[in-house]
Amino acid sequence: MFAGVFDEVFVYSIPMRLPMRNITTREGMLLRRRDRWSEWSPFLEYSDADAARWLQASLLRTDPEIRRDRIPVNVTIPVVSPRRAADLVRCSGCRTAKVKVADPNSCLEDDLARLASVRAALGDEGAVRVDANGAWSVDRAERALTAMAAYNLQYAEQPCASVEELAELRRRLRDKQIDVPIAADESIRRAEDPYRVAELDAADVIVLKTQPLGGWRRCVELATDLGLPAVISSALETSVGIWAGLQAAAALPSLDLACGLNTVKMLADDVIDQPLIATDGYLVLGERPIPSPIALLRVRADSARQTWWRDRLNRCLALAMDKH
Repeated sequence: MFAGVFDEVFVYSIPMRLPMRNITTREGMLLRRRDRWSEWSPFLEYSDADAARWLQASLLRTDPEIRRDRIPVNVTIPVVSPRRAADLVRCSGCRTAKVKVADPNSCLEDDLARLASVRAALGDEGAVRVDANGAWSVDRAERALTAMAAYNLQYAEQPCASVEELAELRRRLRDKQIDVPIAADESIRRAEDPYRVAELDAADVIVLKTQPLGGWRRCVELATDLGLPAVISSALETSVGIWAGLQAAAALPSLDLACGLNTVKMLADDVIDQPLIATDGYLVLGERPIPSPIALLRVRADSARQTWWRDRLNRCLALAMDKH
């Protein structure tokens, strides 16, 4: 079926330098329509309905109005030792760091030690944010963020799973005068009604991911409608997917916070010759990237994974076309 929509498809498989979200190998597809390459890489456990929403980003035929071409970005710190965390900060050139917390393989004491090391490496002028991926209950989040507030957090991203929990946590922190703003991620991109974040006063910041939301247009729409500071973040994509995130960031009505798009370095390889990696804390939106034939030879998935992804594409394309 996809032959009538895409002129060329490619399945990649790239090891992660460090595990993230229990992912050790990143898989996905590169899709070409005429001269436009895009990436489709929904996580393996996602349903066809969720994956079809990601695919809508590859069906867009237009580009947004560009308001800026230089995008500030953060360095992402996975669950590593404090020393390794500090090294990652220093090598990144970024002045904002996002620290992963609440991992099953890490306790609160470990998270605090890693956070302290990141804060020391950045200095007082740098910005530190944490991301719990919705792992905490309201009680656990309240305890953890009360302890983490000493490190002057820019915000805590998705500390609890539901919008209602975020709203309750935000009320508790405010009542205790704990100054930790709340950012909503999964409560935007995986919610039936992302506008409930604003209705319930559940967040101070919204985190938007271009591919999971269906493309740049939906990101700009949500940022405009919700009226909250917005951050564009990656879904652990190759440079082709990161470019689409940069395009969305470049089109936002305003951009005052560093975006989470500096993640290509987490992959052991890439699909273009000059990967999109930040310099001095910024990525620049250039021309739409074209995959390198030599790079594609290195990252081509085996035949079994080729078949799995092509079958998935056929199933999800039917769903995506119905909503496009």
